[in-house]
Amino acid sequence: MPAPVVPAAPPTTLVRRARKVHRVLAETYPDAHCELDFATPFELLVVTVLSAQTTDKRVNAVRPTLFAAYPDARAMAAADREHLEQIVGPLGFFRAKTESLLKLSAALVEQYDGEVPPKLEELVKLPGVGRKTANVVLGNAFDIPGITVDTHFGRLARRFGWTEETDPVKVEHAVGALFEKRDWTMLSHRLIWHGRRRCHAQKPACGACPVARWCPAYGEGPTDPVVAEKLVRTEGRN
Repeated sequence: MPAPVVPAAPPTTLVRRARKVHRVLAETYPDAHCELDFATPFELLVVTVLSAQTTDKRVNAVRPTLFAAYPDARAMAAADREHLEQIVGPLGFFRAKTESLLKLSAALVEQYDGEVPPKLEELVKLPGVGRKTANVVLGNAFDIPGITVDTHFGRLARRFGWTEETDPVKVEHAVGALFEKRDWTMLSHRLIWHGRRRCHAQKPACGACPVARWCPAYGEGPTDPVVAEKLVRTEGRN
């Protein structure tokens, strides 16, 4: 029987550079955190599902009304469909999102007595829950390290030269190999904050970037400090 193939360890220089970037981002964004408001694991699971194809700000705006009416999985599973549609209406795709919430809540009630399971393999089996959503919930509601590969995280991981992968799961594993597991959740927040505020998909603020010296993609956006500074956002945008 042939010996199993052991994946090659990331080059030491890449690990050092990646961790230096993370340290500088930690200094740049000391308040980085999940920008979705929540009070319980169930709330975080629901608002994360709702955040697809809309902004965190819009989700946060409907959250008080949503959970005042349906504070837990049992209440939401028994929700009046039309009433739920009215609440999530401002987020767009309200029929599909209402269907997702009803199925998700029912599954939680039927399989977990209304509680959110703190395990990745169980979360991803729930209706409408993928690895990204599961890692958000694990990292922020249960303090279980996870990497959240959204569009910002994936874009920055490739710009930083940490991986060439485009598949989110492959990005998650490639980047995870560069960092201590305990850092995964905050790494996710800091990259997402940087992506929303400086390293935009179009015209990144390269001349106002604190990690420019370690970025192979430096120059994709304006390098003039004055021009670049005008692109910096004080608040994130999805």
